[in-house]
Amino acid sequence: MDQVEGLLLAAGAGRRMGRPKALVGDWLPRSVQVLREGGCVGVTVVLGASAGEARRLVPGDVDVVVAPDWADGMGASLRAGLAALGPGVDAALVLLVDLPDVPAAVVARVLAGGGGAGALRRASYDGRPGHPVLIGRDHWPGVIDSATGDKGARDYLAAHEHGLVECGELATGEDVDR
Repeated sequence: MDQVEGLLLAAGAGRRMGRPKALVGDWLPRSVQVLREGGCVGVTVVLGASAGEARRLVPGDVDVVVAPDWADGMGASLRAGLAALGPGVDAALVLLVDLPDVPAAVVARVLAGGGGAGALRRASYDGRPGHPVLIGRDHWPGVIDSATGDKGARDYLAAHEHGLVECGELATGEDVDR
């Protein structure tokens, strides 16, 4: 069976929000729960801004990675998270902490197509690509090389064929910035 790890990116300072998004309400523990209930075998959380305070919100059985260059943007968080995943992980399901309306049903739907090392697909909302994004291990080197600034895997996905999994009837997929 494919081993898919949930990778929760929660490192940003949340400048437009006025505080790190990892510290907003119950977003961080809720996102961990969504990944677990959706079918991920484990969860790794990537922290950065206010990492010490945010770490207290992470359940004790969840792996935590602190991205040293988190201030460089989402790409730094994604690189740190993928690099930290163990050799037994076939794919990472990447979710952003600022998507509070994305339920476990979206995670389950994206995972339903299988999570092998060659997997590459993402949720879409009324045809608009969004998160979570499933990235098989075979794609990690290319994603790590191309993940810069706040684009994350955007450039890699634009250059590589990937599946879209429609989830618009389950959530909006809108990130919350304010």
